Amino acid sequence: MNIEQKIQLLQPHAQLLSGNLMGVEKEGLRISRKGGLSQAPHPKALGCPLTHPNITTDFSESLLELVTPPLSNADLVLNFLRDTQHYLYFHLPKDQNFWPASMPCVIRGETFIPIAQYGSSNRGKMKSVYRQGLANRYGSVMQTIAGIHFNYSISQDFIQKACELTLIGQNQDEAYMALTRNVVRYGWVIPYLFGASPAVCKSFLKGYHQHSLVEFNESTLYEPYATSLRMGDIGYQNLREDEAGVKANYNSLSHYVHSLKAGMLKNCSEYDQIGIKKNGEYQQLNANILQIENEYYASVRPKPVVKSDQKPLDSLIDEGVAYIELRSLDVNPSLPMGLDKSQIHFLEVFLLFCLLKDSPAISTREQFEIDNNDQLVAHEGRKPGLKLKYHSSEFTIAELGVKLAAELQLCAGLFGDNYIKDVSEIIRRFDNPELTPSAQALGRMKNKNQGFFDDINTFAKQYRREFLSNDINQAHFSYLNELKQQSCKSQREIEESDTMDFDQYLAQYFKQV
Repeated sequence: MNIEQKIQLLQPHAQLLSGNLMGVEKEGLRISRKGGLSQAPHPKALGCPLTHPNITTDFSESLLELVTPPLSNADLVLNFLRDTQHYLYFHLPKDQNFWPASMPCVIRGETFIPIAQYGSSNRGKMKSVYRQGLANRYGSVMQTIAGIHFNYSISQDFIQKACELTLIGQNQDEAYMALTRNVVRYGWVIPYLFGASPAVCKSFLKGYHQHSLVEFNESTLYEPYATSLRMGDIGYQNLREDEAGVKANYNSLSHYVHSLKAGMLKNCSEYDQIGIKKNGEYQQLNANILQIENEYYASVRPKPVVKSDQKPLDSLIDEGVAYIELRSLDVNPSLPMGLDKSQIHFLEVFLLFCLLKDSPAISTREQFEIDNNDQLVAHEGRKPGLKLKYHSSEFTIAELGVKLAAELQLCAGLFGDNYIKDVSEIIRRFDNPELTPSAQALGRMKNKNQGFFDDINTFAKQYRREFLSNDINQAHFSYLNELKQQSCKSQREIEESDTMDFDQYLAQYFKQV
């Protein structure tokens, strides 16, 4: 049954989609006034990142993460993000700013990237040691790349109805895993349409001997047809894991869990050489291919609702898939929040398309094609005549876009007229790559005759001025003030409740992987 037939059967039940939930996690660096990475610790005025649900840190003390709760529509998500970002600007020290792009500001070297700290509890220490392991394995510079994660759950009632009509898998887990396979399969669509990182500061690649970038000016490297260098081979990648035989397998939930657990159990001789401890200080959590499951970078992850006393993969097995985390979105520097309403509408439609489109198991051969397509689009996505491969046949992006556009529009119809309009506008980029954010970014830099840093820093200063001149949402600020206090109280309680030393804690944690 094709998508058009499925849509016709689901049309009477379209209102069930109103039960969908979404949220975003937006990352961004704190920078100094001079434009380098801030060396100051996480501002106390923002609360304690170990336990704060909405303002936390990622790899570095300087890499902030703003998190919205699950909400029912794009307006609510963007309003929450806007007010949280306003709170951030309001509480940042005057000599700091928030970097509004995926690729980092000026990087002075590995030793100037402070690893995130989460207090003295075993839980907090484990988070920091994990990050120390990432630094020792891959280098700290790569970890300064920021992105936006889009979290999405489709109404259980809608999934149940689609299952009853035999349009998708037999249950929610099967439906979500099929959706995930199609996100992998059509994953190139996201960096092509929304990639916003075609250039980098030269400091990012200092000492990086092998890359395909060329000089834009004295401070900037780029690729003329790149869409998302963040998603390319100078950004996140799993090359070492792949070489060691660890590859996330999305063909079923059990396959997925088993493939990641295999990486968590398999020793790596290269990481053995790093050692677990040096001079009594932990260098990594263990010497396995993956310290924990999150180390495996994936553009999409099936996610459970994690109970506080459970590991994520155990929760996946016990509770099943609750939502999808789409991780391939660049922060668009030309948008104050890094994304906008039309983009969220498109993502909703794209994920519905991935749910309804037939989704067979991904073979080794198809996975090779998928990986190759992803790299081609990241580095050369706007190149005239560029061809991607599907089942051994080659198609241009414009040709693939025509096929996808028709099915995406059918899916948009289930959401309503506003979605049809937004999808129609965005899919024009398949035929006209000059409309993509990556092309717009390079065009802007060329027109202004300025490099990557100056281009992004202009936006950084503009957004700080604009946010600080806006009226404060007093209710939201009060909410975050309360969370600031509560987060630090919760962290202290965790620290006071520890009953074993860190060595014992880790041994207990990894006892049953």
